[in-house]
Amino acid sequence: MYLKSLELENFRNYESLNLEFDQGTTILYGNNAQGKTNILEAVFYLATTKSHKGSKDKDVIRFGEEEAHLRCFLNKNNSDIRIDMHLRKNKAKGIAVNLEKIKKAADLLGTINVVLFSPEDLDIIKDGPSYRRHFADMELCQLDSFYLYNLTNYNKIINQRNTLLKDLVFHPTLKETVNIWDNQLLSYGSKIIERRIQFTEQLNELIYPIHQKLSGGLEEIKIVYEPDTTIESYEENLTNSLNHDMKAKITSVGPHRDDFAFLVNGIDIRKFGSQGQQRTAALSLKLAEIELVKKITKDVPILLLDDVLSELDSNRQNYLLNTIGDVQTIITCTGLDDFVNNRFQINRVYQVTDGKIERIES
Repeated sequence: MYLKSLELENFRNYESLNLEFDQGTTILYGNNAQGKTNILEAVFYLATTKSHKGSKDKDVIRFGEEEAHLRCFLNKNNSDIRIDMHLRKNKAKGIAVNLEKIKKAADLLGTINVVLFSPEDLDIIKDGPSYRRHFADMELCQLDSFYLYNLTNYNKIINQRNTLLKDLVFHPTLKETVNIWDNQLLSYGSKIIERRIQFTEQLNELIYPIHQKLSGGLEEIKIVYEPDTTIESYEENLTNSLNHDMKAKITSVGPHRDDFAFLVNGIDIRKFGSQGQQRTAALSLKLAEIELVKKITKDVPILLLDDVLSELDSNRQNYLLNTIGDVQTIITCTGLDDFVNNRFQINRVYQVTDGKIERIES
């Protein structure tokens, strides 16, 4: 699979853009705040229906405009696929694949598999649990439509249950209906826990040898899934938490409170690791993510590197660049540094200046 071209209209700071990519490596370089990351965000949108920054549809529409259009062409299994996305400020997005509208945005997931690596990802180990859950959810939603279905419904039920908990202050008799939502939470939540257990096992098989090489054989890494509740005790814990939840007006038990620990030589590096250890683990995690996509989809994902090379030391740069040779890669950076020119095959280069793009002969 590889991305052939991208077209944007009124997306972020782009009034109009038509950009072609190489099957190998495409470099987007320029000063900060010129629009480099916006291009990666557009690709991520077309793959996942969402912004990797958490922005809402209305926020990515060019200032002063009411709607934005995104389009890409990709080759997958030797067939060309066209994806169109129509973003509107006050309406749901419209999506079409090969000019046929799809009913649900979720149906797009899996058409394009992307792995995005940004400077923020280097802090995934030391940041809060929500960042690690988001990582797992975004990857699993691209790879497993059943997981996406369960997670979407689980999140809806959590919101409905939390609304009910707030309403109980004024309508105490509604307490009898809590078990309706609880039964659904148990059904969807148990399946999420089960899949996250499997996901952790899959990642551990891949991340261990990667991290061994990155650390020069000095470190052994293990990801430990830390569910807020086990499947076996889920119902009991949810029932026992009801009085607390009524006071707090929020659901306190379930996979929306899960976490993942990263142990290096048996030490939890979330709390006790150095910055170097945490960043090496984050890089190992992203490289394992690429390998997991390959293993499950029998295809190669598109790698989006958002100005992350400047955040890595030379050893980690070398390892990353030497590992991704068979992956279509789109890299943003502030300049064509010597390490890129000397140690990495560049197939296409664009300079980005205030929403305008000029191809540079590499």
